[in-house]
Amino acid sequence: MFFKNKQRLRKEHDEKLVYLIKQSKQELDNLQQIEDLVDGFSLDTIAQKKIAESKYFYLFKEARIRKVQLK
Repeated sequence: MFFKNKQRLRKEHDEKLVYLIKQSKQELDNLQQIEDLVDGFSLDTIAQKKIAESKYFYLFKEARIRKVQLK
């Protein structure tokens, strides 16, 4: 009884983690495209890219620790 609930919660959190990883990867790709298209670099764009990069790598590291397989 208790283990089923724990397994269900783990599965839900793993699915949410995969969704967040995909979303952050898409955001990082968009910011890289913007950076490539814009001639003059602004500090705001660079900061946003670094933040998105940090989020992506943190989520990816968390998925590796939890042994989540990305599909």
